[in-house]
Amino acid sequence: MHLTASIRSAFTPTGTLRAAINLGNPILARRDADGAARGVSVDLATRFAALLGAELELELVVVDAAGKSVDVVLAEQADIGFFAIDPLRGEHIAFTAPYVLIEGCYLVRNDSPLGANDEVDAADHRVVVGKGSAYDLYLTRTLERAQIVRSPTSPTVVDTFIEQGADVAAGVRQQLEADARRLGGLRLLDERFMVIQQAMGTPKSRGEDAAAFLAHFIETMKASGFVDEALARHGIEGASVAPPV
Repeated sequence: MHLTASIRSAFTPTGTLRAAINLGNPILARRDADGAARGVSVDLATRFAALLGAELELELVVVDAAGKSVDVVLAEQADIGFFAIDPLRGEHIAFTAPYVLIEGCYLVRNDSPLGANDEVDAADHRVVVGKGSAYDLYLTRTLERAQIVRSPTSPTVVDTFIEQGADVAAGVRQQLEADARRLGGLRLLDERFMVIQQAMGTPKSRGEDAAAFLAHFIETMKASGFVDEALARHGIEGASVAPPV
């Protein structure tokens, strides 16, 4: 798809490309030893900035939770972001097709009687999720009896689960597995409860042409092997490149 001056200006109203980077999902981004944000989403933002113009400055708007990433894009304090596709978010954000698929899982204590996903939704169960995360949005729609407890961010879910004596923690498989190794005495239920479709997005106010250009960019990045190479470069396991559309 051809880059036009109007598309370029739609993404850079301030003269800089501002990309919301969520550190709350370790699949997408994390801080390196020097404190800088690194990851697949940072690599994609960098490549997209280069596509818009070699001289264009890229500003990373770094946040610690998915909900905050959505907020800064909705407030147009960022021009693009990296999100799990969700219909509620999609009211005001134009999503691309997914570029990465991630598993959402449940974690319990080793001595928990829970053994399967369909046992979680009971009236006496408390399920901890990261506030505003894809898991929060999805489980808010689908759990009918269990109580949802919201932790400030996704990386703090398991600590909140322990501190509050909750029954279940819900989140990214890799984050839950890392916390289980860190704390001990915890296990994941065998099956995922959802597949998260991670996509790029821009405010719908930027126009249909900008949304279409971003969607084309993501398909090109998948087809060229860029996304797969970025996952390998950052040592990400358990996430897969989404199929083409």
